[in-house]
Amino acid sequence: MDTGATAWVLVSAALVLLMTPGLAFFYGGMTRAKGVLNMMMMSFGALALVGVLWVLVGYSMAFGTDIGAGLVGNPFEKFGLQGVLDTGDGAAMSGSIPEIVFVGFQAVFAIITVALISGAIADRAKFGAWMLFAGFWAVLVYFPVAHWVFDFNTDSNDNNIGGWIGQGLGVIDFAGGTAVHINAGAAALALALVLGKRKGFGKDSGHRPHNLPLVMLGAGLLWFGWFGFNAGSALGANAVAGYAWINTLVAPCAAILGWLLVERLRDGHATSLGAASGAVAGLVAITPACSSLTPLWSIVLGLIAGVACALAVGLKYRWGYDDSLDVVGVHLVGGIIGTLFIGLAADPGSPAGATGLFYGGGLTQLGLQAIGAFAVLIYSFAIAFVLAWLISKSLGFRISEEHEVTGVDLTQHAETAYQYNEAGGNFHAGRHLVQTPDGAIEEVSA
Repeated sequence: MDTGATAWVLVSAALVLLMTPGLAFFYGGMTRAKGVLNMMMMSFGALALVGVLWVLVGYSMAFGTDIGAGLVGNPFEKFGLQGVLDTGDGAAMSGSIPEIVFVGFQAVFAIITVALISGAIADRAKFGAWMLFAGFWAVLVYFPVAHWVFDFNTDSNDNNIGGWIGQGLGVIDFAGGTAVHINAGAAALALALVLGKRKGFGKDSGHRPHNLPLVMLGAGLLWFGWFGFNAGSALGANAVAGYAWINTLVAPCAAILGWLLVERLRDGHATSLGAASGAVAGLVAITPACSSLTPLWSIVLGLIAGVACALAVGLKYRWGYDDSLDVVGVHLVGGIIGTLFIGLAADPGSPAGATGLFYGGGLTQLGLQAIGAFAVLIYSFAIAFVLAWLISKSLGFRISEEHEVTGVDLTQHAETAYQYNEAGGNFHAGRHLVQTPDGAIEEVSA
């Protein structure tokens, strides 16, 4: 056991766990005032539910002995983490760290992936329906896809028995461009299509972020935690972790500049929302590529992701799907860009050791990256769409129009994020909340 590596992975796991509350702030600030608690609760609900499911069957499905063809691990082999709980001399190992440490590190990846999806359905989903969807999607999609991408196990004869995408095809995804971001982004698109548009979507300005300081705080917490996400995926306190760390710094820096440039040229001003969104777009894009690109290429990737995602978030208005908080425009698009860019600019001298097209490697790696990216996209979208449709037709997924007008916080949780004064309203964040005689909460311009 390498105690330094063990310590680093434990710290990294804590950093990644912090990303989910960070996401709650990021998403919560982007919603209307009467939906912020519900938005944050969807992240915390995912944290609670997926954490339990991971211990029960998730880890075994993702990293248990492959049942066949690299599709999924045996869900009962390590049910309840049996076989990995010995802390003495016979403790199971994952490389140079105890396997139980690896279990915890991978658990927080599963949690944040499910939480990411919720941003597509702000202000209009039943909390219970979301929790039901989150549980089934984690079991049917995330756990198997994590096996596809992250499992590199071998048997006693050194035969490969891991996932078909990472180990089988040789697709490079260092920290989750496919398994996390494309996976969540595709599911988010499916949910947005099934649930439909919010009342007034595209017709008024009532869906603007209610608290931009919360958005900036959330983005900062996400970036902080992302160093554990990417550098922690080296599974050691070593130069590979440092390589990933540097790229996790410069790519989002460049993406912020790219996003703000688009805003300046298109709208005449650069916004705090754009800076926060640009940072996340750069982080998404560099996630799969942080072990295969040089810092210079990471800057290029960040710029591309910042510009492309800034443009992509507007597609929902053109194509008519209500991706409330731009999960599709940032995570799906950014994940695809980062995953494919490896096939172009992977440096053979990098830790990943792959050779991209720009280094004379031809189109082979690019083709493999495309197969991995679109296989996950199609699978996640299809299962998410069916799950959401079934829930909608049986229990109902979307709240009523009356409840949407009143506010999802009050109708789903019997709470409001802000207190109201005796005059019936409270000024905050450029909005005035008023409670009508029938109990509804409405926003008016301050």
